[in-house]
Amino acid sequence: MTVTAAISGAAGSAAWADALLLSFAQAGYTRAEPAILQPAEPFLDLSGEDIRKSLYLTTDPSGEELCLRPDLTIPVARDYLASGQAGQPQGFSYLGPVFRYRGGQPSEFLQAGIESFGRQDRAAADAEMLALALEATTAFGLKDVEIRTGDVALFNALIDALGLYPVWRRRLIKDFNRKVSLAEDIERLTLATAPGRNEYEGVLAALAGSDRKAALALVTDLMSIAGTTNVGGRTVAEIADRFLEQSTLKGGALPRDALGIIKRFLAIAGDPDDSIAQLRALAEDARLDITAAIDQFESRVGFMAARGIDTGLTRFSTAFGRGLDYYTGFEFELHARGNGLEPLVAGGRYDGLMTQLGAASPIPAVGFSVWIETLTQLGEPARGGQS
Repeated sequence: MTVTAAISGAAGSAAWADALLLSFAQAGYTRAEPAILQPAEPFLDLSGEDIRKSLYLTTDPSGEELCLRPDLTIPVARDYLASGQAGQPQGFSYLGPVFRYRGGQPSEFLQAGIESFGRQDRAAADAEMLALALEATTAFGLKDVEIRTGDVALFNALIDALGLYPVWRRRLIKDFNRKVSLAEDIERLTLATAPGRNEYEGVLAALAGSDRKAALALVTDLMSIAGTTNVGGRTVAEIADRFLEQSTLKGGALPRDALGIIKRFLAIAGDPDDSIAQLRALAEDARLDITAAIDQFESRVGFMAARGIDTGLTRFSTAFGRGLDYYTGFEFELHARGNGLEPLVAGGRYDGLMTQLGAASPIPAVGFSVWIETLTQLGEPARGGQS
């Protein structure tokens, strides 16, 4: 039974969503039904305190902060880790309500999707996610879909190959994931290295180029001598991070040639094959060891083509990111052409999430979420097909 056939007789978003879930089951993904009430801590830790204003929060008698689930990726991942199958290849699909304050829009809405855990064939798994995501949009009658893709692993590999100070690495990667205009931020940070003196010049000079552990030890000793444990509400660790960042900036830790390389990298966009060629040329010209990340990207494009995806119509950009810190590789969004402000489907690879949720060792993970509300507004049930 094809997805088209499953959808063709459905009426209304719930029926469409149920048919979509059936198609996921036929693709081998087991239905997951995590609890609606979840611990708030994982969402706050992984998305930052900024998400708090969007959550519906409560507290249980023990004092633990709980929330109505704002999405389903983290709850599905937590249930997988709590099962006896953690670490083994497992695929899950889901459909259910999520709860998030969205201004004038309804705070409760349906979300469907897929999460795949434990597969070591990362490039093939990435391509499968994109193929299933496209199948989902086709099922709702949307065939003219814009495919936007990126790969944060390429950016991470570039920053590592440049050998920047750790504080620069953390800051640049954080800005990338927050969808800050990275080129503008790099310019601002570079200008911040202009000579100048302040009352902390001696401490900053002592910290320049240090790692975070050394900075924390120095600031801890200084504050112990001063007989204080915080200043203006900031903890010792926060003060150490601030001093370390300022010392690195004052030391001019972002060389001008590194700035040029990063700018050239972020300008790469368009057809995936052309982008691969430009990345290899950049690596050769700048003598950067980012071959493994480029090879993984190229392998993924090959698997995408093997699944019937027209890679020539896929837009790739080195600057593309989804704004979530736990993504570690491939990222994508599908948009209705001409009405692309909100994605129809969005997802990517998040290998780092599982250890952040308590896994003893890293577990490969990739998935996507389907925005049923948007699909039903823009699409119409597809007709025809064979069962």
